[in-house]
Amino acid sequence: MKVLFKIWRQEGYSEKGKLHDYEVDGLTEDMSFLEALDHLNELLVLKGEKVIAFEYDCREGICGQCGVFINGRAHGPHNNITTCQLHMRSFKDGDTIIVEPWRATSFPVIKDLMVDRSALDRIIENGAYISSKTGTAPEANAIPIPKELADRAMDAAACIGCGACVATCKNASAALFTSAKINHLNNLPQGKAEQHRRVKEMTFQMDKEGFGSCTFTGACEVECPEGISILNIAEMNGRRIKAELRD
Repeated sequence: MKVLFKIWRQEGYSEKGKLHDYEVDGLTEDMSFLEALDHLNELLVLKGEKVIAFEYDCREGICGQCGVFINGRAHGPHNNITTCQLHMRSFKDGDTIIVEPWRATSFPVIKDLMVDRSALDRIIENGAYISSKTGTAPEANAIPIPKELADRAMDAAACIGCGACVATCKNASAALFTSAKINHLNNLPQGKAEQHRRVKEMTFQMDKEGFGSCTFTGACEVECPEGISILNIAEMNGRRIKAELRD
């Protein structure tokens, strides 16, 4: 299998970048997309050229560190998967594949396909935790939680923080990510003590980081590997208004 990769190369945030062409042969349909990039890097090493910098960790669709734009879509042509779950059988022999980093002011390019997503970490630091001491794991039925609330909390907790929602949003909004982290805890009894402070401080940090406003186009939900619902954003907005009125 032979394809033409057009890959974004950029030395750093302050440097100008551009797409470079790489014609790669010897690929198989069973290769994952990251394995194809590994193969390309091996060829570059043999030629004495700089390898392409890209992120990954688990390669099992759990961590989301591998996220890139592939032919204009976050994580590639399929819905609800990470880049590492994408295989070369999704492309045809002779295809041109354009690979770019996440595009957002709040995600500055570190090098090539790597971006700095520490803005999401700072949102987490401002409230995505509980202060009560939980001690050892309690008995499963010690704190009765209605199944509907438990399901909503677990659905929100599925967010892996890959940043695809930010990258695919026309406004570069982090509303889906932030709302998932807020609603995960605010729906549980253990998170009620800080619920008002949590929503105010996390949304404040989200705005401070320079993320755009949500206009409910729904693109984030489509590209999210975990299929996090935009209903979480509506719930977060309602909680934010209540917290502000409470003060």
